[in-house]
Amino acid sequence: MKTVLLTGFEAFGHTPTNPAEAVADALAEARIDDAKVVGLVVPNVFFDCIDLVCSKIEEIRPEIVVMMGEFGGRAVITVERIAQNLNDSTRYQLEDNRGRSMQGEPTVPEGPNAYYSTLPLRAMVKAMRDAGIPADISDAPGTFCCNHLMYGVLHYLAVRDLATRAGWVHLPHLPSVAALPENLGAPSMSEETATRGVEAAIRAALEHPTDIVAPSVSRLQI
Repeated sequence: MKTVLLTGFEAFGHTPTNPAEAVADALAEARIDDAKVVGLVVPNVFFDCIDLVCSKIEEIRPEIVVMMGEFGGRAVITVERIAQNLNDSTRYQLEDNRGRSMQGEPTVPEGPNAYYSTLPLRAMVKAMRDAGIPADISDAPGTFCCNHLMYGVLHYLAVRDLATRAGWVHLPHLPSVAALPENLGAPSMSEETATRGVEAAIRAALEHPTDIVAPSVSRLQI
């Protein structure tokens, strides 16, 4: 049986409840076609998050790794195309959950400037849209722990020449978070909808070892 590693960050910064943690818990031990999902909640801590996920990859040798985080302000589920070797959390006035901030520092000194996701992004977006769930491709993963973890895992897989495919999914605020006074007016998505979307995306990633050719049309550049 194939294995899917599904990771989700814990609460952090201005987010009291992270949808990524909720979805990782909801799909933990799920069966998607002929694959078993292993859920993993990850600490929002620079470098520790990379070590934990890479250790889990070594342990279970998954077919694919789908990592998740929250991107407040986005109205749709977004799959990230690229991770850059740069951390700049000070621009968001954010620290990780151990109080560390980074500014202009690489994740891997002397590492490549960036890595591309190895998941079939267009196929994943199409599957989510076909399921009635708004989704899009993003070219901007930010410069906080989400981009940091995505880059670190892709670097780990690349230098070891592992066949495991990996990438990132960003989720909108949960409604309870969007209802906070400081977030009023921000878009949101229920845990149930986000879970169905991620499940559809995982199924598409398993079905498509390479991406589909049909373009993923978008109204906005995200």
